[in-house]
Amino acid sequence: MAHTFVRDVMIDKVNSLDSLATIKEAAKLMDDKNIGCIIATRDGLPVGILTERDFVKRIVSKEKPITSPIEQVMSSPLISIDPDETVWEAAEEMKENHIHKLPVIEDNKVVGIITTSDLVEICSIGSDSEMRKICDQILTRMQKEQ
Repeated sequence: MAHTFVRDVMIDKVNSLDSLATIKEAAKLMDDKNIGCIIATRDGLPVGILTERDFVKRIVSKEKPITSPIEQVMSSPLISIDPDETVWEAAEEMKENHIHKLPVIEDNKVVGIITTSDLVEICSIGSDSEMRKICDQILTRMQKEQ
């Protein structure tokens, strides 16, 4: 587990839209693909992310028109991780930034995404003794931070 890399566990099918696309277009894409987020791009480069949580906090609760461009409501700057980082580093990045979806970027291109659900699934695999080791590592790290 300690040596598992993001590249090994990321989802490599990531959907994106230009940051000038409308909120309605984003919602339609997310619904059609049954996904929880899209990457917003500008000139082909990733610049933000639009998540289901953004729909609640930045669109519906603020009564934002669905014809508005997603660049007005996306989370930006984009917090990301390199595919050669470890799963532990991905979890730490998510924890520090209070995010649940972490795009994986290599050479300025989104090559995947890792989510908290992916991390939970990874942690649930293995024998009881392996899980005890993982839990011990987590508790040790938490104690060091205090």
